[in-house]
Amino acid sequence: MRILVREFIKKESSAGLILIGVTLLALIFKNSFLSEYYNNILQTNVTISVGEMLELNKPIFLWINDGLMALFFLLIGLEIKRELLTGHLSSFKQIALPGFAALGGMLFPALIFIFFNYDNNFALRGWAIPTATDIAFALGILSLLGKRIPVSLKVFLMALAIIDDIGAIVIISIFYTSELSYLSLLLAGVFFAILLLMNKINIVRITAYIIIGIFLWIAVLKSGVHATLAGIILAFTIPLNVKIEEQKHISPARILEKNLHFWVAYYILPIFAFMNAGVDLMNIDFNDVINPVSMGIIMGLFLGKQMGVMLFVFLAVKFNIAQLPKCATWTQMYGIAVLTGIGFTMSFFIDSLAYDDSNMFLHTDKLAILVGSILSGIVGYTILRYAKKRKLCAI
Repeated sequence: MRILVREFIKKESSAGLILIGVTLLALIFKNSFLSEYYNNILQTNVTISVGEMLELNKPIFLWINDGLMALFFLLIGLEIKRELLTGHLSSFKQIALPGFAALGGMLFPALIFIFFNYDNNFALRGWAIPTATDIAFALGILSLLGKRIPVSLKVFLMALAIIDDIGAIVIISIFYTSELSYLSLLLAGVFFAILLLMNKINIVRITAYIIIGIFLWIAVLKSGVHATLAGIILAFTIPLNVKIEEQKHISPARILEKNLHFWVAYYILPIFAFMNAGVDLMNIDFNDVINPVSMGIIMGLFLGKQMGVMLFVFLAVKFNIAQLPKCATWTQMYGIAVLTGIGFTMSFFIDSLAYDDSNMFLHTDKLAILVGSILSGIVGYTILRYAKKRKLCAI
């Protein structure tokens, strides 16, 4: 299990550094003579049709956000399933501290955003934007600190981010669903039942699950529920461990997770970041930046996340519900709490759902995500860089 955790952290750390580079590239494209080409790529329509029965016509931007991100959510679902059944979220003792921290880290940013935007119903749609933590970016920052940070804190951050993802999934499914097509929902239910039956009778071929999963994705896409949730549903039906006659236990879920991790970390998330992080900085005035939505996002990410995480961690330790991670100090825990304000991927994703890529806020909402995430990254790194390590403790 320790080897799996180290491999996970290593992959997420390097992926985070790539995301930083891709974000800078997107900003260069959007704010240079390349902006026209950048915009044309985003709006290029791609059509997939099967005879006259089915036609999907979307710009590349939506194919990425609805299609490729479904694979990202599939990976998240596989990670959550593994951690809940056999990993760091499989017992109350293990889940208590990151669970409380994640709860505080979602509650406080939402309250801060609502405080700034309580009088604007459209703006309030973005209340969940600052509640997310981008594990790839956060672990990417931690990787720059090397052995200064105890592995226990990295595992804590990983678990917190996974619970954050669970919260984001619940939020998206409840609050960001458009008008429903009950026929499509019925079809999605049928495909889900087929996947459950396949799991029950010990079908282990991943290809079979992927084929039914594609039909499930189409049905969910047409239903009005966000299509990426099909990835989560599919993940929870893929067997974690199966024993076939005299053979050893095999794990289709682990095999798929391992294979998918590379593609998500080094292709899907960078493509998503490139397509979503392009903010037009040349046409934004400072007065536009300090609108309530932007302030709610920046303050939610930078202040709300650290306040919520630290307060709930303190209360959990104070009342003996959980213990501080091994070899960690309170200063280091505070640095980790600040790093949770790096929202980025999931924040951009929720932003696109909340405002449907509207230009009402002159895209300062996206700029605010970058500002809040950058502030959290720089301040969190600085705190952890100069925090004293606990003496006489092997990390």
